Amino acid sequence: MSVRNAISTKTAAAGSAVFAAAMGFAVMASPAMAQAPASGQAPQGWYKACTQQAENDVCVVQNIVAAGNGQLLTAVGLISVEGQVNQRVMQVSVPSARLVQPGINMQIDGGQATKLDFAVCMPDKCVAEVPLTDAMVAEFKRGGEVVFTSVNFQRAPNPISISLSGFTQAFDGEAMAQSELEERQRVLQEEMQRKAAEARQRLEEAQEAAKSN
Repeated sequence: MSVRNAISTKTAAAGSAVFAAAMGFAVMASPAMAQAPASGQAPQGWYKACTQQAENDVCVVQNIVAAGNGQLLTAVGLISVEGQVNQRVMQVSVPSARLVQPGINMQIDGGQATKLDFAVCMPDKCVAEVPLTDAMVAEFKRGGEVVFTSVNFQRAPNPISISLSGFTQAFDGEAMAQSELEERQRVLQEEMQRKAAEARQRLEEAQEAAKSN
């Protein structure tokens, strides 16, 4: 699913419902990152992607943190919709098997934690959603680091730290061109495939070593 499929234009209320359900997936479905890969690692950072759907202009400023094998750890998206539907929200996605009641705690530079309630949990992730305010954007611009903490089914907190370096440039700057997004998505997919191949090779080597013993 792409951002283009996320907005319903029948009514503002219907648009909001589809927005909440679909945009959380859209944040994760576009894994292109803001920086070219270095030292064989997948690119990462803040970037802005914009598109137009019917009478709506949609922009998402996002950052995705993944494990070495490509598994989602945390994704954050600040979403602005203007036009027939006018709405601004922040969505944070974490792996599934989370305790629902604690939600996700957000802390900027070790300050007071803000609780983000889960809006929906799916087989592959849980998505929290909160209205996006000017004050929240200002905190992100001033901050150096934001930490999102969810609690897994074993009741263990899982804090994930994301640098806010580059956020202001991404938020206030021009959106990334579609061609660049597609190229960086290709690079990321190739990196994930390489990591998966390395993991398979290590597993096969371990199995062979076990047989020889």
